[in-house]
Amino acid sequence: MNSSEVLIKATGLTKKYDDFTAVDSIDFEVYKGECVGFLGPNGAGKTTTVRMIYCFLPLTEGTLTVAGMDVSTQARQIKAMVGVSPQDDNLDPDFTVIKNLQVYARYFDIPKDEATKRATELLKFFQLEEKRDVSINALSGGMKRRLIMARALINEPRILLLDEPTTGLDPQGRHIVWDEIRSLRKQGVTIILTTHYMDEAAALCDRILIIENGKIIETGTPQELIRKHVGEDVLEVEYDEAVVEILKAELPDAEVEVFGEQVRVFIKQPRGVFERVVKKFPGKNLTIRNANLEDVFLKLTGRKLKE
Repeated sequence: MNSSEVLIKATGLTKKYDDFTAVDSIDFEVYKGECVGFLGPNGAGKTTTVRMIYCFLPLTEGTLTVAGMDVSTQARQIKAMVGVSPQDDNLDPDFTVIKNLQVYARYFDIPKDEATKRATELLKFFQLEEKRDVSINALSGGMKRRLIMARALINEPRILLLDEPTTGLDPQGRHIVWDEIRSLRKQGVTIILTTHYMDEAAALCDRILIIENGKIIETGTPQELIRKHVGEDVLEVEYDEAVVEILKAELPDAEVEVFGEQVRVFIKQPRGVFERVVKKFPGKNLTIRNANLEDVFLKLTGRKLKE
């Protein structure tokens, strides 16, 4: 955390659609200069929360402030300081690549020459220079995602809301976006990131909020969550009933999980405890690896698909 200044604050934040509650009375704070990851299954309420922060959706109940301003009454001032990279492709197909940026800049009263200068610099950074004058329909999906990210930065925002910004990007494209996020953090920009990529959240986020069924079920730094819920190491071994019985007997404090043809073992003990046990499984395919944020996510939200 880079600051003790609370930049975004939600209290009892709720969003309902008729009888369905998408966001269920959540409380959270985001501090100036930090990158916070909102993680959760599909339909958990992440995107709805982000849309309320940038004043796209009205609140049903509760309060939500951005830089001390109420999203319900000061939307114009809030939008002026926020950059948004939405999950959906909402680029204007009637304009060229650079025209999309120039026209968007008008919403922030950025002078034409300055808008063109910023747009040109952003296209260069996101490696879209050669596509400057082509139509949106000529871009690949990955190029569109990078252009949406560039557009979110045209007003040099103090707060950046990124809703699954790297979905559909190849590894090179993902790392371009990662580099920009890291650079913005160093400049003091406050970032909220929703993503389904756990490695992305672990690499970029100072803090994680895990959301399920509209509620925040856990929060902490990536490493805090990993240590708290799954320990340091994970043992993966091919399924065998005898193996499971040995594991439970040798490691009574461990959590032994059977998933398909694989057994996964979590234990909150220092590294090295698995080496002694695996000697009892000669010939078995097994792996001892570092625990990660995906292990935490699956443990807390389950392994079944949620739509």
